[in-house]
Amino acid sequence: MSDAMSGFGTKLKMGDGASPEVFTEIAEVSNVSGPGISLDTIDVTHDASPGGYKEYAAGLLDGGEIKLELNFLPAEATQAGLLATLGSRAAKNFKLVFPDTPATTWSFAAFVTNFEPSAPVDGKLGASATLKITGQPTLTA
Repeated sequence: MSDAMSGFGTKLKMGDGASPEVFTEIAEVSNVSGPGISLDTIDVTHDASPGGYKEYAAGLLDGGEIKLELNFLPAEATQAGLLATLGSRAAKNFKLVFPDTPATTWSFAAFVTNFEPSAPVDGKLGASATLKITGQPTLTA
């Protein structure tokens, strides 16, 4: 039997920057993906590289991005907060909280780099947003 879990109940929370910091759930997030952590590589190939193959060294780690889809609520405070954060060009602290017990959490600082509403004639009012992680995200279980 599999131990797989449903993603239902996953929450994205944004910090208020206060001390102590209070995190508030972003309303009506319908899909979350990320963080897409990756490792940059540095080409260190030289004239005597064995077999004429490229050689690489490990570079810097990149915390990646979090991509969101939302049921867009134009007057809702937490969604407006994402848009305001984009306009401020400032990083905020976020927590991505999974529905397991005890809750596994990714904590990270990020810039909101994109917020895009959509209004299809035959569908729901929606939005997508992208958060670019700055620094090291922390996973706790």
